[in-house]
Amino acid sequence: MNLDSIRYEKSKCFEWKDNKVRKSIIDNLPNIKNCELQLNDKVTLTCKEISDENKNHINDSALGLRPWRKGPFQVFDTFINTEWKSFIKYNLLRPHFNLNNKIVGDIGCNNGYYLFRMLEDKPKKIVGFDPSALCKLQFDFINHFAKTKIKFELLGVEHLPFYEHKFDILFCLGVLYHRSDPVKTLKELYNSLNKNGEVILDTFMIDGDGATALCPGKTYSKIPNIYFIPTIKALKNWSEKVKFSSFEVLEIKKTELDEQRKTDWILGESLGDFLDPNNPEQTIEGYPAPKRVYVKLKK
Repeated sequence: MNLDSIRYEKSKCFEWKDNKVRKSIIDNLPNIKNCELQLNDKVTLTCKEISDENKNHINDSALGLRPWRKGPFQVFDTFINTEWKSFIKYNLLRPHFNLNNKIVGDIGCNNGYYLFRMLEDKPKKIVGFDPSALCKLQFDFINHFAKTKIKFELLGVEHLPFYEHKFDILFCLGVLYHRSDPVKTLKELYNSLNKNGEVILDTFMIDGDGATALCPGKTYSKIPNIYFIPTIKALKNWSEKVKFSSFEVLEIKKTELDEQRKTDWILGESLGDFLDPNNPEQTIEGYPAPKRVYVKLKK
């Protein structure tokens, strides 16, 4: 597989009508000197001197890049109140990994919120993978001011085994249930790790003692292309088939309305619209409401 050819083909997406407009937003951002990046629950950019004109320009530019899913971000005077309070997931996982001097990859990295948070652990290298043009442009919006060395690739998990180098730690958060062959996806992650490498994974799950999986119909929680939602036993079996040497459950957590909710920054529905209004323990389709399992896999 020639990744340079794939990169070239994917770069053409910025010539499509909507993406071309959004790309012009990035190309016309003001240059702000002496920005400081602060890493906490909000990824925050500050500057001692910035004109009101530039503040308004930056706010309008951020609005032009909606919907913002992962975050939040504070970009000078603009608070990007994203759909997800992503710090809840990141802070839950943070005690379970060490990124210092590691080569780190984030699969399905969205706009890079987690990538920016990872900088505080001083990894050797960080690469984000996401085929979404909008996610790349949102990342570019933040990185225009942050000026980090994070690399963002418009690639997916299927490209990982052909990547130029392997990884010490891979994050794969909220991706597995979008893959029609989850065992193949786990194998792609396994083959992309260095010796003794780790995967931090989260996926939807269903309760049950057996090694079974829910196969939703057209949508699950109004989300299309959801293929398999396993029990923990089924997920463990998938991992063992791939030859991961260990499977550690870090946390099991129901998705709460405080973590994922509608804001002015998404222009659409959110979790509250995806659940049965008469029974929040079920999705609008009648399936069990979203619950996630977080696991660590070791090579």
